Amino acid sequence: MEKQIINKNLDVHTFRNFYYLKEELITFCKQEDLQATGSKEELTNRIAHYLETGEKIRAKRSPKQRKNIDKIDLESKIEENFVCTEAHRAFYKENIGKSFSFNVLFQQWLKQNAGKTYQDSITAYYQILENKKNNKTKIDKQFEYNTYIRDFFHDNKDKSLKDAITCWKYKKSIPGHNKYEKGDLKFL
Repeated sequence: MEKQIINKNLDVHTFRNFYYLKEELITFCKQEDLQATGSKEELTNRIAHYLETGEKIRAKRSPKQRKNIDKIDLESKIEENFVCTEAHRAFYKENIGKSFSFNVLFQQWLKQNAGKTYQDSITAYYQILENKKNNKTKIDKQFEYNTYIRDFFHDNKDKSLKDAITCWKYKKSIPGHNKYEKGDLKFL
């Protein structure tokens, strides 16, 4: 079975059996006047529902209240519904250094720790970096490529990124899951 371009006549099981880029999902949503925002998982589920029922569902999102941040210092409190802004980025680059970046774990920490100080957040940032050095971090479900590449190199330390990408490209072109398996090496 060959991967098909998403269209409104595609069987939902065939659709779910193949890997589609988020851009492909968004393009289809726009063509069919489906809501084209959200995570890859949300888009996939929205399209699957549409293919199965013909019903166009819209996600209900409550608008986030953005608080205008004038000045951030070490004793300022982390605001509710934290949103990464340029003011936040500038604060962290000034206090941590130019190498600072909003990684997923740090963003989650900020969202879960409203009311703590920005000094606490800097301590947490360094702890998260330390934990990443010592432990294998969890890659979220929507990052299938990253998971595949990491698992490929875990089993094949002697192979190149080009080899990993070759196996990934083949894997995503066939029906089924997109997890790395030793048998994928036959595609090299």
